[in-house]
Amino acid sequence: MLRIDSHQHFWKYNALRDSWITDDMSMLRNDFLPQQLEPILREFNFDGCIAVQSDQSPEENAFQLENAGKHAFIKAVVGWVDLQAVNITEQLEELHQYEKLKGFRHILQSEADRSLMLKPAFMNGVSQLNQYGFTYDILILRDQLTYAAELTAKFPNQPFVLDHMAKPDVKNKSISQWKTEIRELAKRENTCCKISGMLTEADWKSWKPEDLIPYLDVVFEAFGSKRIMYGSDWPVSLLAAKYAQQLNMLQAYVTRLSKNEQQLFWGGNAAEFYNLK
Repeated sequence: MLRIDSHQHFWKYNALRDSWITDDMSMLRNDFLPQQLEPILREFNFDGCIAVQSDQSPEENAFQLENAGKHAFIKAVVGWVDLQAVNITEQLEELHQYEKLKGFRHILQSEADRSLMLKPAFMNGVSQLNQYGFTYDILILRDQLTYAAELTAKFPNQPFVLDHMAKPDVKNKSISQWKTEIRELAKRENTCCKISGMLTEADWKSWKPEDLIPYLDVVFEAFGSKRIMYGSDWPVSLLAAKYAQQLNMLQAYVTRLSKNEQQLFWGGNAAEFYNLK
């Protein structure tokens, strides 16, 4: 069975660039590189991973692609490009040459303009991704779900994937509005969902598997077995759990799925979505 961690990050810590790492996340103020993740993936029988950007710069693409070139277990890179750039077509044509660069992500969750994704310039960039075979990772908070539903509806042929289930408020057990809006987004057949980043939305010190199950139930039911994929969100996930802890929690949950559905969740869907070689 193919096993792919569809969402993790590498960085060399830079205090200025990585100012998003606040004091309560101080353990992340370190370098996290492929040689640290590879033995963990091997231990848990993963065939590879998808490296996702954490900085919005051309240099980030170069760094992640260099890592992917040196380490065969990095199967793909989700990079960054300025989708609002006047010369977006030229940039996409140039970036298309990199075989492991499969898609892009913008840190929409941090934008002051919560509906930036619906601005004409942004949508112009999104509209050009599919012709080059690029995917798009949607990184948002739950207050932006309605905008994401609108965006994905406008481009029915563009493959989208929602990162971290739009970060539901697991810690405060708030679920009602998020559930309604997730179900609406899931109606877009071109949109998948990464089962990732949940634990850092729970209480880091005292979360329990049963805290997460209601949210997993919603997403698994809404998206179905062919549009969900496993992602660890390593190393950010280390704020709340060791790799084994979050993995074991999900392995216990997916025992209710058929063998084929489990294969899709652990790697099949990610391989198809990102067109892995």
